[in-house]
Amino acid sequence: MPTFGSLFAGIGGLDLGLELAGWRCRWQVEVDLFCQRVLATHWPHVARYGDIRHFPLPDTERVDLICGGFPCQPVSIAGKRLAQADERWLWPEFARLVRALRPRLVLVENVPGLLGRGIGDVLGDLAACGYDAEWDCIPASAVGAPHRRDRVWIVAYTDEQRLEERRIYDEGRADISNAAGSSGCGEVADADKSGLEERQRQPSDARQKRTPFERDGEAEHERPVPDAGRTRHGLTQARVFAGRYGVESVGWWAAEPDMGRVAHGIPARVDRLRALGNAVVPQVAEWIGRRLMEILCE
Repeated sequence: MPTFGSLFAGIGGLDLGLELAGWRCRWQVEVDLFCQRVLATHWPHVARYGDIRHFPLPDTERVDLICGGFPCQPVSIAGKRLAQADERWLWPEFARLVRALRPRLVLVENVPGLLGRGIGDVLGDLAACGYDAEWDCIPASAVGAPHRRDRVWIVAYTDEQRLEERRIYDEGRADISNAAGSSGCGEVADADKSGLEERQRQPSDARQKRTPFERDGEAEHERPVPDAGRTRHGLTQARVFAGRYGVESVGWWAAEPDMGRVAHGIPARVDRLRALGNAVVPQVAEWIGRRLMEILCE
């Protein structure tokens, strides 16, 4: 079973999603004391560390994937947008750990504001570490939530991993071509070639609309969503994005989780709401985790 380490783990939304996809968590890094208690409750046997600036330790276990969503405040449109000038800009610490631990895969999550204030630093540092990257903005409505909650997801992989994927792809193409030639079905290869040429003739902006997670030839099927008429945007958008990303199932989510939002006297209410607001939607992480699992299994 492939393993991962979680940076800026929060209350473990990303960790939960990856575990649902078949990954095993080996360690978590989180400085917030309230979040640490939540992690200890749900991952009692996983090693936990505090300040990322003091990590890794000499005996830190190497993992297949490092994931995390570094603090979004420096790039969020709701803040001062100081980006690298903000003391909470902790991407350099993330990049330092990638250089030190050299995982096969890196998974980064953040708010869409990163695309305008900081994406160059992230991609540049990953490239300097020997990683190529793909990214897309995936909303919570892609997995059935009745709200958007757009988040940028970056998947990075080493040059060695890319070469291996290319070898698998080339071998698969060779097998298809040989089978077509031996069976007198050369028109299959010709049809595939013509399809490629047709895509290349498409306007560049049309090609750019494809997500890095989509595969050539995949149909975007519209999936049924329960109670689709209950919200104006949420479930309607969920149907659209479920088809776009090929989500296996979409169900109804409560728009307001039972968190006692208007109640007084609930212990740790502020901590709970802050942790929930910073959390990753596990179902999105699970979907990405399954795609990454397919790559490793190949």
